[in-house]
Amino acid sequence: MMTKQIEVEIQDRLATVTFNQPSAMNAMDGEMMRELADVVDELKGNSTVHVVLFRGAGRAFSAGGNVKAMLDPHGPMKMEDIMVDLSRLALALYSMPQITIASVHGAAAGLGCSIAIACDIVIAEESSKIAMNFIGIGLLPDGGGHFFLKERVGTARAKQLIWSGEVMDGKRAAQIGLIDQVVADGEAWNAAQQRAQQILHSPTASMAASKQILHAAGIEKLKRVVELESEGQAAMRRTSDHREGIQAFVEKRKPSFTGQ
Repeated sequence: MMTKQIEVEIQDRLATVTFNQPSAMNAMDGEMMRELADVVDELKGNSTVHVVLFRGAGRAFSAGGNVKAMLDPHGPMKMEDIMVDLSRLALALYSMPQITIASVHGAAAGLGCSIAIACDIVIAEESSKIAMNFIGIGLLPDGGGHFFLKERVGTARAKQLIWSGEVMDGKRAAQIGLIDQVVADGEAWNAAQQRAQQILHSPTASMAASKQILHAAGIEKLKRVVELESEGQAAMRRTSDHREGIQAFVEKRKPSFTGQ
């Protein structure tokens, strides 16, 4: 199974989802986000797949949303449509019965971070750059980012990470519990494959049942979070701070925010 920007390979009970825009460090435009949500929805309903691996082609897991696409007058990113797809993606990732593993190298930033930490197991290389850095362009975490951060590190630390946009390496992310395993550079994919095989040789039905029980109470909370993210993101897109943030990003300069 392959789409334009997302590749999916299924071998026996293992599916591998690859973000395939290496020239853009797998930064996602609206089309890529929709494709990914469709792929995860489809895998969720595939009873023959028991483990799903997520990885990025090239130098990064995913640099998040494609900031340059936000400025493209010929292909404007419609925030309403995007948030629908990102809400679908977050809910599918959290509720899918398969055990999910993120293999992180390079950047896992913004939406890329949300997707990684939504997985059941996150393995990252020492030099990875992991950040919930929406603040840099005057936006909010999306893709369930608020929910997944809180699940992993608690409310107080989640606020600090969101507000600061701190960029963490693998060791720092593991230290605070944001990821589950840190490995040497170049080893994330091997470690993820090994973990996948370990799980496939375990009673996966029992593991999936425990996941369902542990996540049951969170489903309604996540639904509310993605609703609030959608409303908040639409409001932030209209701010002058957001316009300044993306312009500064493209011009590679420090933004000048005014709180407007």
